[in-house]
Amino acid sequence: MKVVDTFPRTVREIENTWITMPDGCRLAARIWLPEDAESHPVPAILECMPYRKRDFTRLRDEPLHHYMAGHGYAAIRLDLRGTGDSDGLSEDEYVQQEQDDCLAVLDWITEQPWCSGEVGMFGISWGGFNSLQVAAYRPPALKAIITMCSTDDRYADDAHYMGGCLLNENLTWGSIFFATAAFPPDPAIYGPDWREQWRYRLENQVLYPAVWMNHPHRDDYWKHGSICESYDDIECAVYAVGGWADGYPNAIPRMMENLSAPRKALIGPWSHAFPHNALPGPAIGFFQEMLRWWDYWLKGIDNGIMDEPPMRVWMEDYVPPAPLYEYRPGRWVAEEEWPSPRIQPQRWYLNVLALSRKPDGEDRLRLSSPETTGLAGGDWYGFGAEGEMAIDQREDDGKSLSFDTDPVEEDFEILGAPVAELELEVDQPVAYVIVRLNDVSPDGASSRVSYGMLNLCQRNSREEPEPLEPGRRYRVRVQLNDVAYRFAAGHTVRLAVSTSYWPVIWPAPRPVHLKLYTGVSTLDLPVRPERAADADLRPFEPPERGPQADPEHLYPGELKRTVERDLTNNETVYRVYNEGGDFGGASLAYIEDIDLTVGYSVGRYYRIHEYDASNAEARIDQTCVLERGDWSTKIECVTVLSADADHFRLRATLLAHEGDELFLSREWDESIPRRLI
Repeated sequence: MKVVDTFPRTVREIENTWITMPDGCRLAARIWLPEDAESHPVPAILECMPYRKRDFTRLRDEPLHHYMAGHGYAAIRLDLRGTGDSDGLSEDEYVQQEQDDCLAVLDWITEQPWCSGEVGMFGISWGGFNSLQVAAYRPPALKAIITMCSTDDRYADDAHYMGGCLLNENLTWGSIFFATAAFPPDPAIYGPDWREQWRYRLENQVLYPAVWMNHPHRDDYWKHGSICESYDDIECAVYAVGGWADGYPNAIPRMMENLSAPRKALIGPWSHAFPHNALPGPAIGFFQEMLRWWDYWLKGIDNGIMDEPPMRVWMEDYVPPAPLYEYRPGRWVAEEEWPSPRIQPQRWYLNVLALSRKPDGEDRLRLSSPETTGLAGGDWYGFGAEGEMAIDQREDDGKSLSFDTDPVEEDFEILGAPVAELELEVDQPVAYVIVRLNDVSPDGASSRVSYGMLNLCQRNSREEPEPLEPGRRYRVRVQLNDVAYRFAAGHTVRLAVSTSYWPVIWPAPRPVHLKLYTGVSTLDLPVRPERAADADLRPFEPPERGPQADPEHLYPGELKRTVERDLTNNETVYRVYNEGGDFGGASLAYIEDIDLTVGYSVGRYYRIHEYDASNAEARIDQTCVLERGDWSTKIECVTVLSADADHFRLRATLLAHEGDELFLSREWDESIPRRLI
């Protein structure tokens, strides 16, 4: 990657600026400006996140915001209320107060002498969410946003639920944010009152996973901040960006279909990361792409970006399944409108262990998947680390009902969301069905192309689920994740159906026996004809970034991912241990320019019995360190989720240390009713 250190505008960095909210709360911002911006005002670009601008995201922020400032923008990185160096409390994701604060910050920006009055917002994940949410308020200065790895529907597509099933990512991500929000502000920024602010945070700490588990259905809690409730509220231009290896690709086609504002979409093969350095590759010059967007919408430069096809995606080719891909074979393709009238569903029928274009007579197959089905599924979303990707699916296929085509005679492509319609019956009032679309190569390797799942209690409504009547026959619709994929001649298309998917989702309350009706159950694939104009798409430039201080690695990091099976008691433990975070793979790193030592490690443990989920347990252990001279703080937290048929049990311990002394400790032990989940 090319590191740019000479820019059209000389950059001045402001390490911290206090922005006071209407209620008196101070928010901390780091700002990069063209040196002459006060005499020659420039448009501003705002990023708002809770991930600690001073330390945890420092190495990510610097090359990005410096780059933008060097090209004539004021770049502002804000710590949200109650996080990093900002005052107040972090009460939850995407609360009304956060949106009010962002609107107040936009007003503050437009009043600064260095701002021309034109503002954009952007962000990845949390920052992508609130860019959409703030845009829905139509602040006059906000002309355009770039939203990456985010969603328009907080219930349908986020780290909490998928198809109405509880994701174990709810505990993982919630625990990580639980630890992040517990850290103190930096005394070098906050001043002598830092300790009082830290105690205030800790004494009011929220156990976030419990909050989200208390909303298992799509109620008003999830509707708040979901722009799908009223797409027309957004009038500014939207550039939606994501990756097929991320957990959020489905929102982008929905927004392209439903937004009425100017819009553009880009989906690569990437994980949950910026496209200039994301895995799998190819990486692109995304900073240059961002500049083209901002130049068009904030500076009025007609650079042709809006003349290009609005929907551009990476069409993936088969690659042997592996825990990580450095590069994903494929090519860029585009559509002139979305939904594309060129793409039409191609129907396949689930016959007895076969996937065919014509139905056979109706039959019935039985299924009760082992609770360990899903161990080859990887993570719900990844960041480009080894072990995150779905590996060879043959073990999971063997624990499922699998339906195979004959080897296909010629290449064909799909773009969009495959849809399975299944006729089935179950023996429990609460049951799940998981559907995977796989590409089986001639050597037998099975590679996951897409997958979807459904809590069958939500077969008619996400908002008002209904228990199943055991033995009753239902027809249900399971939409798989959107994907762009080319099946090659000689390969086999496989559809695999299971009743469990551990550790991606928490299991159903009791083992499920399912009967699937063949000859009437179907799969619709969104088949895309080739488009000759794809060969003439404007190529992306090679990746660039601004300068960045490299941390000193004080202790090497480590990543391990293992599956252990105890054959004496039929239990399986899936373990992930990761040190390093955003510090170049080091578990302990020194950032010289702020004289700060930062450390982070996390262990994830998922235990389950092969045939009985009553002992299932997920545990997240974290240790986080911040040190400078005589100032030393450490956070240790443990969260543990278990369940019986009627209740979840969520336990947590939080220990905060200053030096060698225990500063504050807290414990939680919560029982949460299982409401049709």
